[in-house]
Amino acid sequence: MYGTIESAALRQCVFCGKMAPRQLSRCPSCREALPDIRVYRSWGDGRVKVRRGLLYMLLAGVIYYFSSEYSPMPPPVPIPLIVTTYLSPFLFLCGLGLCIYGLYLRNRD
Repeated sequence: MYGTIESAALRQCVFCGKMAPRQLSRCPSCREALPDIRVYRSWGDGRVKVRRGLLYMLLAGVIYYFSSEYSPMPPPVPIPLIVTTYLSPFLFLCGLGLCIYGLYLRNRD
């Protein structure tokens, strides 16, 4: 029964556990008042994107540092030049874009 269109119009009573139509304010079985369902806006959505963007930017910096000649330790395998030239700056810019988008989401309303 769960997952069908019929179950979308029903909700479970918190007191007796039986299914009741969503538009009713009282359960037809136990006559208890059904609490209203409130949906709160999630404030963490923008923060998560900002944190993920900062993590991508840090990861790009670490990749660039260890794949280029700035690191005192040589890499154990040869790293192609495309990684330091294109891929790590691209990852950094993607992280920056994700940070800006997260800040936009936080300040939108």
